[in-house]
Amino acid sequence: MEQEDRIALFLDYENLALGVRDHRGGAMFDFRPIADALAERGRVVVRRAYADWSYFDEDRRMLTRSHVELIEIPQRMGATRKNAADIKMAVDAIELAFERDYISTFVLCTGDSDFTPLVHKLRELNKQVIGVGVENSTSALLPPACDEFLYYDRLEGVDILPTRSRRARAARPSAAEPVERVTDAERVTDAERADAERADAEQAEAEARPAEEPARDVDALAVLVAQTVAGLQGGSGGEVTASRLKRTLLRKDPTFSESDYGFRTFGELLRHLAGQRVIELAEGPAKGDPEVSLPEHGDREVAFALLRTVVQDLAAETGEVALSGLKNQLRRVRPDFSEKKLGYRSFLQFCKAAATGGAVGLRWSAEADDYLLTAEPS
Repeated sequence: MEQEDRIALFLDYENLALGVRDHRGGAMFDFRPIADALAERGRVVVRRAYADWSYFDEDRRMLTRSHVELIEIPQRMGATRKNAADIKMAVDAIELAFERDYISTFVLCTGDSDFTPLVHKLRELNKQVIGVGVENSTSALLPPACDEFLYYDRLEGVDILPTRSRRARAARPSAAEPVERVTDAERVTDAERADAERADAEQAEAEARPAEEPARDVDALAVLVAQTVAGLQGGSGGEVTASRLKRTLLRKDPTFSESDYGFRTFGELLRHLAGQRVIELAEGPAKGDPEVSLPEHGDREVAFALLRTVVQDLAAETGEVALSGLKNQLRRVRPDFSEKKLGYRSFLQFCKAAATGGAVGLRWSAEADDYLLTAEPS
C-alpha cells in the first residue's frame, strides 16, 4: 500500500483573511475548502495559523473547530506585526522540516512574495511545497516557486460572487440627482420607457448571475499536453504515464488544474484529448494510471500530406517554396492546423520531420536566408 503524504499546513492568516475580504466583496474567509483540497492530497498532521488574534475573534472560533493551532503574534510598541508573523512562520517551518522527516509536504497559505526564499529552502530539503493564496492578492513571484499553487477563489466550496458593474450602480436613482435629468426622462415616450426598463431588467438579471471565470482554451491545453508528452518521450525516455504527465504539467505551471477546463478528473481530460487524436492512451503499469503517447500515424500523416500538397501547388509557380509564410498557406487550406498539437515545438521542426519522412524536400539557402521546400524529397 502506497504511503500517504504527511502534510504540514501553515497559514499566514492576516494575508489570507484580508485578501478574501478586500478582493471578494467583504466575504469572510472559510477554512473548509482548503481542508477539503488537502484531504485529497494526503494526511494533514500539522495545522498552524499565525496572526494577532485580537483582530480576528470570529475567525478564531472557526479555526479552533477545525483543529488549527493558533499562534499568537501580539502587536507590540515599535514592532511590525506583519514581519513578526512572517519570521515566526518561516522559523517554525524550517524547524519542522529538520525535526520531522516524515513530513513530505508543506502547505503555505499566503500570497506574500516574502515567503519565496522559504519555498526555495524547503524544496532544497526535498520537501514538496504547495501554495494557497487569493488570486488578486497573490504576488506573481510566489506561484512559480511552488510545486503546486492553489488559488483559494477556485477551490471547490468557495462561493462564486456576482459582479456589479458601474452601470448597475449608476442605474439606481439618487436623491441628489439634478432636477433637469428627471425632466428629460419625462419627455421619453411610454414605448421608449418600456424598452429601456426591459433592457435594464435584462442587464440587471445578467449582472446578478454568478460571474463565471472565462473558460480556458482547450486548444491551448492540447498544445501544452502534446508538447509535454513529446518532451518527456524525447528527453528521459521511457513510458509516460498519466501521473508522470500531471506532475510535469504542475512543474510547468503550478496553478494548472483540469477543473479550469471543465473536466472533473485528469483521466477525463486525457480521454477527451485521446478522442481528439491529440494523444493515445494504453494500459499502464498500474490500474488507473494509463500510458500516454503521441499518435504515430493518423493526424501526423494527414498533416504531412497537407504540407506536401500545399508545397506542390506553390512550387508549380516558383519551383521552391520558402519556409517563411508557408504556415499561413497551410492554414488557408486547414484553419485548425497546429504543429504544436502534433507534439512539434516549431513549424521548422514539423517541416524537418516531414522531410525525414519523405513527404517533402528541405534545404537551407544562404541566398534566400531561409529554408526552401520542394514537393520531391531531397
